[in-house]
Amino acid sequence: MARPLDHRKRAEMLAGVVTYIASHGLAELSLRPLAAALGTSSRMLIYYFGTKEELLVQALATQRPDLAAVFADITEPAQLPARLIGFFDVNSEGTEADSVRVLLQVLGAACAPGSPYQDYAEAAIATFVAELAAALRRTGLAEDPEVVSTLLVSGLRGIIQDRVITGDRERTGRAARTLIAAVLPG
Repeated sequence: MARPLDHRKRAEMLAGVVTYIASHGLAELSLRPLAAALGTSSRMLIYYFGTKEELLVQALATQRPDLAAVFADITEPAQLPARLIGFFDVNSEGTEADSVRVLLQVLGAACAPGSPYQDYAEAAIATFVAELAAALRRTGLAEDPEVVSTLLVSGLRGIIQDRVITGDRERTGRAARTLIAAVLPG
């Protein structure tokens, strides 16, 4: 009879995966060094998660912000640009920066044909676009909320990626604020 999963241990492992990948990268991810860093064995990682890809998807799922909550209270047009700037700041340098660094790697890997990350990446993008589009609808800021949301989500993601790669905080910060101001009137 299989031993039951230790949910506390599983949660600890998931928390450590994102930090590990943010430091070491996804491209060369191997279970043995990851397991050693997490204080377990590669066999236990497979026992808990099945595959390396599923381990990463589950770890990212624990880090995903509640986008519905991020935009739920937005009802006035002036609130949305400020919220997007705050969201950009937190995700490019704040508490969510490691998760975003890993997410960018997963989104890149999802571009490959047959990627095991395709479903996760598609859902992550669709959720962000839908929640931002809902806020755009409530505020009346866009005639085509899905297109405006796509422009903002994709543009800000690209600017965050630029910041991660170049480390240029000042230029990318100005670029994010310029994009938001250009896309959202007022």
